[in-house]
Amino acid sequence: MGCFTFIKLMMVLFNLLIFLGGLTLLAMGIWVSVDGSSFLQLLGPFSGQGMQFVNVGFFCIAVGAVLVLLGFLGCCGAHKESKCLLLTFFSIVLIIFIAEVAAGVMALAYSLFAEGIVRAWATTSLQNDYGSDPVVTKIWNTTMTEIKCCGFTNYTDFVGSKFEKENGGSLPPICCWTNSIPCSPEEAKRSAVQGCFRHILETVQKHANIVGGIAAGIGVLEIAAMIVSMYLYCHLDDKIS
Repeated sequence: MGCFTFIKLMMVLFNLLIFLGGLTLLAMGIWVSVDGSSFLQLLGPFSGQGMQFVNVGFFCIAVGAVLVLLGFLGCCGAHKESKCLLLTFFSIVLIIFIAEVAAGVMALAYSLFAEGIVRAWATTSLQNDYGSDPVVTKIWNTTMTEIKCCGFTNYTDFVGSKFEKENGGSLPPICCWTNSIPCSPEEAKRSAVQGCFRHILETVQKHANIVGGIAAGIGVLEIAAMIVSMYLYCHLDDKIS
């Protein structure tokens, strides 16, 4: 019974931390969504880039709500020794774990397929919509400015485009290292500014070990939570008897 009591205590404390973390994330998400201006004031000089945090508010609410539910079920299930709550906790964690594994497998299986779709969309938008569609233009300008890249593949995505024709053969200034206007295709070729996709891909590959380590750590924690909850579930009858 000493082992059972210890595991029960650890289960309560662990899920209490999850519950409190979920409440914190939930409160932050609600605050950002309802009163984003006050949140941005705390960012000071970074407030110009902070609007993206307002859009994350609803995501924080969703994640926080799930964590609160999991923490409540796990904590109460272990403390009250409720087989129903423990089984519900186990089932939710199992569903999340299976969904994460499935998402990872599909991401690996369809990475090349997804790249083809994104490439087709990006090429079409750069050829036909850049410079005329305000939304598309803003998205690409922000991406190219922040990452310091040109087009999806490289400057050739703008060659023959509607933007080039309307600007007398000039490409976006970011495609030339000097940011000169006009930025001719010849100058863009000499500048050899990297395409956005290649830059993003290299960044992801560079940090792949960190992302993989975080994903593996989360998976281990989920497996441990399922093992502990099932251990308590199976040994409740022994404790009672």
